[in-house]
Amino acid sequence: MSERERGPHQGQKVVHAGRPLGEAQAAVILVHGRGASAESILDLGRALYDERLAYLAPQAAGHTWYPHSFLSPISANEPGISSGLQVVADLVKEVEADGIPAEKIIVGGFSQGACLASEFVVRHPRRYGGLLAFSGGVIGPLGMNRNDRGDLNGTPAFLGCSDVDFHIPVERVHETDTILQNLGGVVNKQIYAGMGHTIIQEEIDEAMKIVTDLFQ
Repeated sequence: MSERERGPHQGQKVVHAGRPLGEAQAAVILVHGRGASAESILDLGRALYDERLAYLAPQAAGHTWYPHSFLSPISANEPGISSGLQVVADLVKEVEADGIPAEKIIVGGFSQGACLASEFVVRHPRRYGGLLAFSGGVIGPLGMNRNDRGDLNGTPAFLGCSDVDFHIPVERVHETDTILQNLGGVVNKQIYAGMGHTIIQEEIDEAMKIVTDLFQ
């Protein structure tokens, strides 16, 4: 058995909502934040509801994808990061196996989940239906040298964050924007004054543009 298969998040539940995969036209994979749950992130799914969508929310072991700040050295947060990324990769494969192509799959999340979703899309670049990163960004120390390669081929991405967030420095949101654009993503970055570490309706409205475009 490989190290990935033995990771802490393998074998955890995945909560489904919306259309069954076999009947859905597109899918949204939503990744919860630290201390939260698969059920709780589906509240975001309800805010982003479309009757044609299947929603999938994986559960982290111990309700946490990795133990330390996402700005810590990546090695300090292993094996949680690699295990979590594999969970997302396996869900993408599952959705594709049910006949929904990657360009009809949105990957998103809030806080720690947004960080994992962003890191997944950057490490596995291809044309996705979209990336939705609510209060998050790619993983690793600020200014870390990265060697990202590949082509997102126009994947739309929404990055929404407060200008002052105890967990997410705005510099990381700007870095994530640059990384995604350099890989061929089309980024809508919105920084909200005094918002705090939460999701507001304005962000939902921006994210729904990506959901709607799935069916154009």
